[in-house]
Amino acid sequence: MALQTTENEVAEFEKYAPAYSRLLDDPIRNRFTRDPFHFHWRKWILIERFLKGRGLLPENLAWLDVGCGGGELLALAGHNFGRAMGCDPATGMLPANPPFEVYGQPALTELPFRDCSVDLVTAVCVMHHALGNNRQLLMREIRRVLRPGGLCGIVEHNPWNPVTRAIVKRCPVDVDAQLQSSRDTKNLVRSFGFQCVHLEYFLYLPESLFHRFSAVERPFARLPLGGQYALFAQSPA
Repeated sequence: MALQTTENEVAEFEKYAPAYSRLLDDPIRNRFTRDPFHFHWRKWILIERFLKGRGLLPENLAWLDVGCGGGELLALAGHNFGRAMGCDPATGMLPANPPFEVYGQPALTELPFRDCSVDLVTAVCVMHHALGNNRQLLMREIRRVLRPGGLCGIVEHNPWNPVTRAIVKRCPVDVDAQLQSSRDTKNLVRSFGFQCVHLEYFLYLPESLFHRFSAVERPFARLPLGGQYALFAQSPA
């Protein structure tokens, strides 16, 4: 049953691939920012700050972005890493001739990489598309490809934010999405032996204000009201 669900989810994204950017268009989202790269930039700020806080240099790490889509986050930050890779089950979403490695996934819950082969895995707005037990199956794959003590960063829409819920509800790409709270994400990663090391809520301020008052958001990072959250966890050593 899970395999059939996975195939349906992949088929949906293949269908949306040609018009994906247009389907994300939303008047509320546009008031927050008209530059879609702003959201990727905000995520890279969190990832870079987290790695720096742990004394890790990206150039020494192999990074895999699961469900990378068009590879925007990798295009923004991949050059900082020793190796940057992306994969997506909807191959029509993948960029052509990118300056980083891209691979099609055999299925939503299968990653085409060797055991213990990467240092950092990110899954950005992926889990809410993994329905039923596919979240557990995907998390098992993430643990498999991570080296012992490797890091996983999961970014998800915050279901406690009413604006986020309104945008997701109206987005054709998210018609079957099941938003996952930070508590559920913690329970998911812990069930595979991961240690949760950092949780941060973000996307409080629109782009125009964030550029001038970015420091204002930091005190609210632990308040579960931001548009999205980022959970970082460490795999068993």
